[in-house]
Amino acid sequence: MPYVVTEQCIKCKYTDCVEVCPVDCFYEGDNMLVIHPDECIDCGVCEPECPAEAILPDTDGRAEEWLEMNRQYAAAWPNLNRKKAAPADADAFKGVPDKFKTYFSDKPGSGN
Repeated sequence: MPYVVTEQCIKCKYTDCVEVCPVDCFYEGDNMLVIHPDECIDCGVCEPECPAEAILPDTDGRAEEWLEMNRQYAAAWPNLNRKKAAPADADAFKGVPDKFKTYFSDKPGSGN
């Protein structure tokens, strides 16, 4: 039962979660992160580290729609296993609703 990243990460892309992950299962897109659900060991250490509250266990009903999206983009985007600076305007996007429709980019990030 893995954790998944939801749309609250879009345009925030804090990487505090990446720094604590013991199995390096985060992958970086242009403006968000995802967790590879087949690599996540369900330890949960990432969830409380996310300032945007974008990480949920897949047992949470709100996470269901994000599971396949995380799997799809984890296969396409580069791995990220160390903390990077958040975008300069990240705090302005915390809590903004419907970010996926408006801001999501399927382009990969730079990874490590």
